[in-house]
Amino acid sequence: MTDALKRLSDEGVAIWLDDLSRKRITSGNLAELIDQSHVVGVTTNPSIFQKAISSGDGYEQQLADLAVRKVTVDEAIRMITTADVRDAADILRPVFDATDGQDGRVSIEVDPRLAHETAATVAEAKQLAWLVDRPNTLIKIPATKAGLPAIAEVIGKGISVNVTLIFSLERYRAVMDAYLTGLETAKAAGLDLSLIHSVASFFVSRVDTEIDKRLDALGTDEAKALRGKAALANARLAYQAYEEVFSSDRWTALEKAGANKQRALWASTGVKDPAYKDTLYVDDLVAPNTVNTMPEATLEATADHGQITGDTVRGTYEQAKAELDALAKLGISYDDVVQLLEDEGVDKFEQSWNDLLKSTEAELKRLAPEA
Repeated sequence: MTDALKRLSDEGVAIWLDDLSRKRITSGNLAELIDQSHVVGVTTNPSIFQKAISSGDGYEQQLADLAVRKVTVDEAIRMITTADVRDAADILRPVFDATDGQDGRVSIEVDPRLAHETAATVAEAKQLAWLVDRPNTLIKIPATKAGLPAIAEVIGKGISVNVTLIFSLERYRAVMDAYLTGLETAKAAGLDLSLIHSVASFFVSRVDTEIDKRLDALGTDEAKALRGKAALANARLAYQAYEEVFSSDRWTALEKAGANKQRALWASTGVKDPAYKDTLYVDDLVAPNTVNTMPEATLEATADHGQITGDTVRGTYEQAKAELDALAKLGISYDDVVQLLEDEGVDKFEQSWNDLLKSTEAELKRLAPEA
């Protein structure tokens, strides 16, 4: 069943699971995925926690204890989510040790309500790193304009970061620049650069969802021919940018000092359109030193019928650029699309967090002892 997953790993793609819940931890399911499905990392986000905690499965006792202590709802959510991340990090610790810190990682996101506040994001990242207290944690910071200086500052303090919600090539280059700036700060402070790791989460499927909608509105043969092309083209050109930045003189100086490359991570790789093969954003984004974080359905589909045929990214850059240029000729604005997706991404995570606050607050009230 997992031959395709093994082939994917052998091609240099780290397979991470884009999901976490207490039930997944306590049932042994996460350990089983690590053991049998080549999973070497876990990513979480506010939507994932909202779904897990709202299900109530496995959280009842901790919620009851928190209710008795009369903690605030914000504190309750942080206690619950960091407990899950800590436990997952412990399960993944052997992978972390075996890969010298590259994999075996669990990501936890800063409060999405802080996406446009630099100083608050830095403070939250430091607090989360302290709360989880595991070396194999990645703190997720969104790649908003306010997030970029926060990323540089947090990396500069020696905290490993997963940069999330990257949609545009220009913003991705700014993310890599922030990472290098942070490493330079850390180096000047005498920190051990070999202990600092980062991934840059470049979102895939949402690009096709938005652009396909605009192509369908046009309805021409030229528009129809471009359906399902934009997301792969965008991601492949991102890898081209990665290759350029991490072969530069600036990078070479940091690498000599022990720094690790910031890997490109393909996020949002669950296929939204049933017209496309369900392993599209796995099969067609195979490149060395990348991460693909998959929902469980995509992981299972890849294990069952994924077609891993070697590197499907390098050598495609000219075609990818031509496809994005063709969209522009049809009047579809790349800049408009990627900005819309970033705004929607931040809003979606904030809405999930607010829903989680409401449902958790209701549970705390229900479980609170009567006065």
